[in-house]
Amino acid sequence: MSILNGKNILLGISGGIAAYKSPFLVRLLIKSGANVQVIMTPSSKDFVTPLTLSTLSNNPVLSDFFSKDNKNELWNNHVELGLWADYFIIAPATANTLSKMASARADNLLIATYLSAKCPVYFAPAMDLDMHKNKANQININKLVEFGNLHIPVNSGFLASGLEGEGRMQEPREIIDFISSNILKEMKFFKKKILITAGPTYEKIDSVRFIGNFSSGKMGFSLAQTAAKLGAEVYLITGPTSLNVTNSRIEIFNVTSADEMYKITNELFPKVDIAILSAAVSDYKPKQFVNHKIKKEINRDLNIELVSNVDILNHLGKIKKENQLLVGFALESDNEIDNAKMKLNNKNLDAIVLNSLNDKGAGFNNDTNKITFINNKNEIIKFKLKSKLEVSKDIFNEIIKLVHV
Repeated sequence: MSILNGKNILLGISGGIAAYKSPFLVRLLIKSGANVQVIMTPSSKDFVTPLTLSTLSNNPVLSDFFSKDNKNELWNNHVELGLWADYFIIAPATANTLSKMASARADNLLIATYLSAKCPVYFAPAMDLDMHKNKANQININKLVEFGNLHIPVNSGFLASGLEGEGRMQEPREIIDFISSNILKEMKFFKKKILITAGPTYEKIDSVRFIGNFSSGKMGFSLAQTAAKLGAEVYLITGPTSLNVTNSRIEIFNVTSADEMYKITNELFPKVDIAILSAAVSDYKPKQFVNHKIKKEINRDLNIELVSNVDILNHLGKIKKENQLLVGFALESDNEIDNAKMKLNNKNLDAIVLNSLNDKGAGFNNDTNKITFINNKNEIIKFKLKSKLEVSKDIFNEIIKLVHV
């Protein structure tokens, strides 16, 4: 599976003869599973047609801020385009476009979008050898690199002028390989396998009733999304929730009871590098399951005998190998730090994420969370109230320090 699968990619095309390669680049991006939006400078249309690019990308090609022939047409919002993109590729990047990028001269939609982009920007120069060597042009390229843009160096070969030397834009396949290789270097957990548990478990009383809790699964699903973005292959074992995720790097296992969660977790744990158990697993279950609906009888109480569920986290702590990292969650209401530390030590964890019931906006059924991260080095790191997606990033930043990836 390509690392670009599911990514939103802006492809900026400026006016040079190397634009003839653009349809091949679009085709490869689409085959990689990316969503592609093409932005052309007006002069690039002299070298390749918008119709070809729109057909290959399955999206209308954008070139102007709005149509001069249709005053009622919607504005092509460069800010929204910049926010939409995961990656921005400018290929070919002519000397003129490089100059505008370096000086923030936003006189076309491509440059305005570039200046608004928050994502990584790759640029692939294309020009004749003497233009490429020109000191002013080299200053612009170096300036763009200093700004944090990613330079895809030119190839050496036969040029449109008839000369031979450095200035050829890299071939579409080389551009894809360059970008993919660069992305992989930045993905801390590429080729790592991470197991995450999420949500509640339901323990059946009879055919219609159960013992459960109010966990929504949002924290676990946020952890899974962040792990996938960091390049990991994720096993997400989830109790009953209304949540779903479509990332191809996340494999979901749906369970209902603690016993079912234990079975799958125990099977998958030997295969993974990291396990994060954020699920709110029921501590108890009815000793007996009644295979029909228990009838309500007037003036009669119902007594249910409960027995303990298997402690999944404790079991994994016992079988954990030296090269595996195990992280648990603790929801506490009093003596929070001491209780979390006791759980960390007793269950042989590498770290524990503490939630306090006393913190407003934390815990179950919220879109936010407030955590304290405690590791096996006895370091206590407290975080402010944040969205659960941001909290998941904080958790993985701390895990990265522990695994040294």
